[in-house]
Amino acid sequence: MRWLVILVFAACAKETPPKEAPKPQAAPVTAGTVGTDGVRTVQIEAGKDGYAPDRIAGKPGEKLKLVFTRTVDAECLAQLKTPDGKLVALPMNKAVEVAVTVPADGEVGFACGMDMFHGVVVADKAKS
Repeated sequence: MRWLVILVFAACAKETPPKEAPKPQAAPVTAGTVGTDGVRTVQIEAGKDGYAPDRIAGKPGEKLKLVFTRTVDAECLAQLKTPDGKLVALPMNKAVEVAVTVPADGEVGFACGMDMFHGVVVADKAKS
């Protein structure tokens, strides 16, 4: 009988809720390579999970060249909506460069043509 009581209590024990996935951190200000012109180039994959990285930190006013490469045959990612609102074609496995200036404050975003996947360029005032 004692085992039955233990089994009943064990079966009624509350399950621990699953842990939330950690929020993705911004790619550091040092991510990418800086050319002789002072423009930092950051490679971004447009893949099955969206954009990677999807958060790019930068110094306010810093010039960036985001190089998008689509690696998945998904119509959604076949177009990119740039921070200035233009639609740009992203052909499969071909690098497409998009010039962006890090805002003075806050962030500017980019998205797929269907607005399902998003990414941002974030001003990192600590690095200014």
